[in-house]
Amino acid sequence: MANQYEKKYDQPAFYWGKKPSPLCLKVLEHMPVDRPLRLIDIGCGEGRNAVFFARNGFEVTALDLAASGVAKTKQLAGEAGVRVEAFEADMLTYRLSEPFDVIFCHGCLQYIPPDMRPSLLGNYRQCTNPGGLNVLSVFVKKPFIAKAPDGEATAHRWISGELFTHYTDWRLEYCTEYIFDCMSSGVPHQHAMDQVIARNVC
Repeated sequence: MANQYEKKYDQPAFYWGKKPSPLCLKVLEHMPVDRPLRLIDIGCGEGRNAVFFARNGFEVTALDLAASGVAKTKQLAGEAGVRVEAFEADMLTYRLSEPFDVIFCHGCLQYIPPDMRPSLLGNYRQCTNPGGLNVLSVFVKKPFIAKAPDGEATAHRWISGELFTHYTDWRLEYCTEYIFDCMSSGVPHQHAMDQVIARNVC
């Protein structure tokens, strides 16, 4: 998986572009930056979301498996004149050891095998400050949507609604499932995705 993304990111252009995900705007709606807030972007890619958060006042940490993605994140942060603490790490084995106000992971959790999900999300929950957010998105299986032409052997799609079951004791500020068109392989196809913004009110 690392080699695949190293090649995508090791180019002058930004593979995913520089525009942040629409999910980032929802984070600002539910967590206005009116005091110092720590956010970690897990699987940051080339940094488009991490830099957006830094520009909006968050103290941002970001990690990705691809060294070229980490380098592009630092480059993009430099262009924007903001600080992002970016480093290389494998989300399969990396565990948080300090608290954050927002834990953000967009479109990467398909690389987590089903048997590892409870412990991984348990770690994220444990390292979320009271009142803090877990903001996650996952690709889900739908019988009427074919596997993507560039689908990876290391990816494990989630069951529809599975993500939400990990936050039954937290307040769900936002949860949705939607289908979108994609051209990542050069061939038109679709994906289904679940998203949640869950708040630690325990």
